[in-house]
Amino acid sequence: MNKTIEYINEKTGNFIPEIGIILGSGLGEFADEHKTIAIPYNEIPNFEASHVQGHKGLLVFAQIQGKNVVMMQGRYHFYEGYSMQTVTYPVKVMKKLGVKTLIITNAAGAVNPEFTPGDLMFITDHINFMGTNPLIGKNDDTLGTRFPDMSEIYSKELINKAVQTAESLNIKYQKGIYAATTGPSYETPAEINMYKILGASAVGMSTAPEAIVANYAGMKVLGISCLTNYAAGVSQTPLNHQEVIETADKVKENFKNLLFNLINVI
Repeated sequence: MNKTIEYINEKTGNFIPEIGIILGSGLGEFADEHKTIAIPYNEIPNFEASHVQGHKGLLVFAQIQGKNVVMMQGRYHFYEGYSMQTVTYPVKVMKKLGVKTLIITNAAGAVNPEFTPGDLMFITDHINFMGTNPLIGKNDDTLGTRFPDMSEIYSKELINKAVQTAESLNIKYQKGIYAATTGPSYETPAEINMYKILGASAVGMSTAPEAIVANYAGMKVLGISCLTNYAAGVSQTPLNHQEVIETADKVKENFKNLLFNLINVI
C-alpha cells in the first residue's frame, strides 16, 4: 500500500481527493472530459490492468465544481479471475488518499419490469450473491473494524441529494435493491425470478465488493446503476454486452450531467 500511495503522490503532486468515483461499463467518458492527470493502472504498484470492453483502466485526477476528485475509469471484476482483495484494493487506496465520499456506478439489468432500459437507479441496498466477502482475511485496523455494521451501506443522505439533483435536471430515476452476482455469464430466467422474489430491482456483476469495503472504511457511499437492458426472462431478447455499451452510450449525457451536478452538492 505504501508504494502505491507514494507513486500516486509523486505523479499527482500530493493531490488530495475528497470524492472518489468508480465509472462502470460505457460510462468512462465523464473522466475524459475532466481529467487533469491520468495514470494507467498497469503503471501503479499493486494495481492490475483492466481487460473489459468499455473500461480504459486509468486512475484519473481532476478538480470538478471546485472539489478534488479521483476517478477509476474502469474497474476490476471478480469474474476476470481477480481476488476480492484485488477488486477492492483501489477503494482502500482512495481512502488512504483522503476520499470521504465514494460514488459507485455500474451497468445493470432491470429485474423490475416497471423499470426501463436507460433509467438510472439509485441503489438503496444490495444482496451479495457472489459467494464471498472482500473483508475475509486478516483485518487492517487502520481501515476499519473486524465486524463492520452494514445496515446503511448506501447513504440515505446521498440518495436524497441524488434524487433532488435528478429532479432538478428532469432526469428519470428509480430507486431499488441491487443483486450482485459473479458473472461472467448472464443470469438464467429462474435466477432472475428468484432475485425478484427476494426483492431485487436490478442485477449486475460488481459494486457490492467496493461498497462493502468503502462502508467498512468509513466512507459515505452512493450507488448508481445505469439500467442497460432487461434481465433474462423479463424480456425475451437474448442478452449481450454490446447492448450494455450501446444503451450506456445513449444515456451518457444525462449520466454525466447528473454526476457533474451531484459533485456540487455532496
